[in-house]
Amino acid sequence: MSLFENVREEPLAYRMRPLSLEEFAGQEHLIGEGKILRRMIESDRISSMIFWGPPGVGKTTLARIIAEKTRSQFITFSAVTSGIKEIKKVMEDADQNRLMGIRTIVFVDEIHRFNKAQQDAFLPYVEKGSIVLIGATTENPSFEVNNALLSRCRVFVLKELSKEDIEKLLWRALKDPRGFGNEKVKISEDDVSLIASYADGDARTALSMLDMLVINGEMDEEGNILIDEKTIEDSLSRKSLLYDKDGEEHYNIISALHKSMRNSDPDAAVYWLSRMLEAGEDPLYVARRVTRFASEDIGLADTNALNVAINAYHACHFIGMPECSVHLTEAVIYMSLAPKSNACYMAYESAASDARKMLSEPVPLVIRNAPTRLMKELDYGKGYQYAHDTKEKLTNMECMPESLKGREYYRPTTQGNEVRFKERLEKIKEWKEKHRG
Repeated sequence: MSLFENVREEPLAYRMRPLSLEEFAGQEHLIGEGKILRRMIESDRISSMIFWGPPGVGKTTLARIIAEKTRSQFITFSAVTSGIKEIKKVMEDADQNRLMGIRTIVFVDEIHRFNKAQQDAFLPYVEKGSIVLIGATTENPSFEVNNALLSRCRVFVLKELSKEDIEKLLWRALKDPRGFGNEKVKISEDDVSLIASYADGDARTALSMLDMLVINGEMDEEGNILIDEKTIEDSLSRKSLLYDKDGEEHYNIISALHKSMRNSDPDAAVYWLSRMLEAGEDPLYVARRVTRFASEDIGLADTNALNVAINAYHACHFIGMPECSVHLTEAVIYMSLAPKSNACYMAYESAASDARKMLSEPVPLVIRNAPTRLMKELDYGKGYQYAHDTKEKLTNMECMPESLKGREYYRPTTQGNEVRFKERLEKIKEWKEKHRG
């Protein structure tokens, strides 16, 4: 027997790709008994759809199963290799097939990588039913797929696989002849569980890890391939972090940081901070977001919060990673524990709403600048009261446009230092009301 006779050229993930819904792991909310996508497949009533989910959860595999189960011609497109000319040629062929009663399913992997012109090329053929489009994307289709095309597709959200789902896949790969069923692989349940943990919900990653471990595993005198915890940890030295600086997960995690600080949860805030920094996020980006938080969610309740945030930004700029991680940690803990007020944020949003609707409201004459004689003759600045000339440093002068008199935007809370601003504002309003007119 040749030494290489049993060597398989195809990767394990390719060999173990499910061939039926029964072999498919996860997504019970879509393909479980009686669920909508399963009913569509089994009744052969497929409409255009988008599969949206993280890597390695079965988007491409599910499309291939649909191809096997439905009576249609199946064509795949790649954003990298398919141009407008090629797309239109295939669409025209599909149009002709439709006239002969032949349905065409077009599968577009990574549809978010197609530009607007490429996506537009599918639109008329989807509209008139020449093709059934199945797109797969790891990015939010609301941002990455043309609205016109998206409105004609049903979006199915695929969830990351559970640890139990991954474990089942790994055991099947170890026992199935398509995988390592013909090999004598010795591995414990705990070690299979460890590999599943490293995979982080990604079936392709899990199978690739197992493939590497078996190929590189030590063989004992009886021909058993040995895989233990040390082998796994040596081979998989660092668990991959699910984080794409240009993708949706980027925004999910910065949102998690922001909301953890807002919820006064320093432990969660530090965890999400470390998720970003360990995955290679720019510390200056994080520092900018923390600076925004200091005013949006704390504001005058703790006027030192903005100083802490800006100092952390400068520290990141001066020394960079990994040293500046501790400065950002200090900042997010401070923000988490600081008293919270969104009064400044709400004041601007309310004023901006009025400003957008009333962009032409004239500035009251009394507070207009009057650098020329003509302006003075037109009463620019007439009646202006200089607050520093008064004992109270207050005047009853109206600074709002006529149509917005009495409008209030800043509504201070009683949190932290802002209680002092609230008391001061109430006294100012009381004095002005008393001296009005």
